[in-house]
Amino acid sequence: MSLLRRLRAVAAVAAVATGRGLATAAGEGRQLLLRQLFEASSCTYTYLLADASTGDAVIIDPVLETVPRDLRLLRELGLTLRYAANTHCHADHVTGSGALRRALGCRSAIGRESGARADLRLRDGDLLRFGAFALRVVPTPGHTPGCVTFVLDDASMAFTGDALLVRGCGRTDFQQGHTMSTVGEERRHNPRLTLGADEFVALMEGLQLPRPRLMDVAIPANLRCGIQDEP
Repeated sequence: MSLLRRLRAVAAVAAVATGRGLATAAGEGRQLLLRQLFEASSCTYTYLLADASTGDAVIIDPVLETVPRDLRLLRELGLTLRYAANTHCHADHVTGSGALRRALGCRSAIGRESGARADLRLRDGDLLRFGAFALRVVPTPGHTPGCVTFVLDDASMAFTGDALLVRGCGRTDFQQGHTMSTVGEERRHNPRLTLGADEFVALMEGLQLPRPRLMDVAIPANLRCGIQDEP
C-alpha cells in the first residue's frame, strides 16, 4: 500500500508530529504528557510521551548525543521509560536507544523491515502500551523501506519520522518555518504527495541532496538499534 494510502487510513485529522507546538491530549479519564525535544546537529525531533497518572513513558527517535538530557527529563518528571522506539534506521545520527536501554532497562523497538536489530521488531498493527495509552504501528515505507508511523490510540497524533514532513518528505531541509501540520493538510497541499508516481520519482531524483554527513557512522550503528552494547 502506498505511503499516501497508509496515512489516509490513519485519520485525516491526526496531527503530524514534526515540530514544536503540539498540545497535550487528554482522553476520557486519561491525561497524556507530551514533550517535543530537538537535536540541532541533525535537526532531529525527539518525542517523549507518558501517561501522567502512571508515569509510564515511551520515547520516539532519541539521539545518542542528547541521552543525558533525556535521562534528566525523565528523572525530573518522575517517569518510567518503557520503550525507546525509532521510526526508521536513521542516516544522519546515531540513535540513543541503546544508551537508554543500558541506563534504564527499557526495550528498544524499530520496524521489522528496517533490517535493524532491537528488542522489538515491529509489524503492522503492533501496539506499544504505556499506562492507559498505546501507540499503534503503521508501516509507511518510502523514505526507507522500514519506516513506520506511530499513531496514538485515539488517532489524534501521528509520529511520522521522515516519511512525511510539513509540505515535504524524506528530508527536513525545506519546512520553511512550519513545525506542525495534519495528515489532511498534507494530502491537499504537500507539493510532493500531490504528484503522480512518475513525477514524484523525477522530482526526488532531481533534488541532488548531499550525502548525510554521518551516514557511514550512523547506518552501521543504527542497524544494531537498541543493542549497540553487543558485538
